[in-house]
Amino acid sequence: MRASGSAACWTTILLFACERLRRCADEPLAALRSGTTNQSHFKIQKVHQMHWKPYKPTEAMPWNLKRVVHLHRRAGFAAPWAQLQRDLADGPELALNRLLGGNEPPEQFEDLAEKIGNAAAGSNNPQRLKAWWLWRMLKTNDPLTERLTLMWHNHFATSNRKVKSLALMHGQNEIFRRLGRGGFGELLSSVVKHPAMLIWLDADSNRKGKPNENLSRELMELFTLAPGNYSEADVREAARALAGWTVINDKFEDRKARHDNAELTILGKSQPFTADQLLELLTQHPATANRIAWRICKTLISRDAVSESALKELAQGLTASGLDINWAVTTVLKSELFFSDANIRTKVIGPTEWIVGAIRCLGLGQTPPKTMALAQWAVRLGQNLFYPPNVGGWSEGRSWLSSRTIVARANFANALASGTLWNPRQAPNLDQLATDGGAAGDLESKVNWLCELLHGEALPKTVDAVVAASKKSDLGFASAAAMLLSRPEYQLG
Repeated sequence: MRASGSAACWTTILLFACERLRRCADEPLAALRSGTTNQSHFKIQKVHQMHWKPYKPTEAMPWNLKRVVHLHRRAGFAAPWAQLQRDLADGPELALNRLLGGNEPPEQFEDLAEKIGNAAAGSNNPQRLKAWWLWRMLKTNDPLTERLTLMWHNHFATSNRKVKSLALMHGQNEIFRRLGRGGFGELLSSVVKHPAMLIWLDADSNRKGKPNENLSRELMELFTLAPGNYSEADVREAARALAGWTVINDKFEDRKARHDNAELTILGKSQPFTADQLLELLTQHPATANRIAWRICKTLISRDAVSESALKELAQGLTASGLDINWAVTTVLKSELFFSDANIRTKVIGPTEWIVGAIRCLGLGQTPPKTMALAQWAVRLGQNLFYPPNVGGWSEGRSWLSSRTIVARANFANALASGTLWNPRQAPNLDQLATDGGAAGDLESKVNWLCELLHGEALPKTVDAVVAASKKSDLGFASAAAMLLSRPEYQLG
């Protein structure tokens, strides 16, 4: 793939920066995921020793545009200038409460989302279902819930490549949206009993006398305990407890004739287990709280900003709350740790977040390009929604960035800024956008303003470089916008 237009001059810079950006992956968090954490895996900073204390603006950590942009890029899909300015003026408490409150969507939005989603699920075209979800991300006034829906899609990674039912994949996605901010126990039970997951992990072939360990293994390894907190014997016994779960006519069914009612020993507890009792045992295990704390921090916190003790403290709070996901997300987003400099522009932004965020922050969410085209771009950038690469989902972090995907990001930025994402071509009026945002008419002022929109602050060296390069392009400010979106620093959020 070749970079085109104004983005071409940045391709070499982007490729050179690839390794530096890739190092921003959440590698130390893998230690908690595996259950083998060690203090030496984390960069502990004194400011974080109190862990999840609430953020309060100070001279050292003011409530400024940089932190407002950070909040929206990390917890949602970026935000346009007017929304950033509103939150900046209102202060962190109101801004956070708005984001966390969810903003009840207009009835017409949900009605339309349901109609589009059902039509896509009933089609034979996976691109339509991907387009529906991207449409929701672009149009929603509750971006946090959509962001968490994307998180759970990766946690409970299920691919239509094997499920072969858009209706079932749509149904699973709605579970993530409906229950993804509630109690983890209810979410877990709903997801693992859903036909999409049962087909994905071969539940139908699991029966008394012929156990299939696929579901029990991923249930422990990926969804709850994480490696190091169970044995192979636990996996085998758990498979026997799950015997009987199957799918009939695309619906969950528990066939008692297939149950294994023998006494089983799982995680040190011996008794005849039902499948529901197994799920209860897993949700009550301390390692599950660790796993959920890891997942939430992997989404919202970068590796250098979190310590092992902070993760453990969050896990303890999760346990005390009954694995209340919303409590954990609220605690993280309202924390000093979340707004610390160590957590700002230190995490690689995934393809879907990056695409949707670029469109939303430029104020193009109401008249976006065709979302089916955006779904195809997400694949080029490395994320095929509803088709994760394996049961472990996308690795995220530095794995998002390769020479191929970095060039694809540059090409997308160029297509967005020049208007070729739209068919027919529809160049966005970026000059008017900058003027409305208060920028003066000269190129340097507009680039400076756009840098503040994207990063929350002017980056003088970046502005100088982009202005100099843009003066050589016939596209002017559109060229500058493509360059800013393509530059290494914007791949981090």
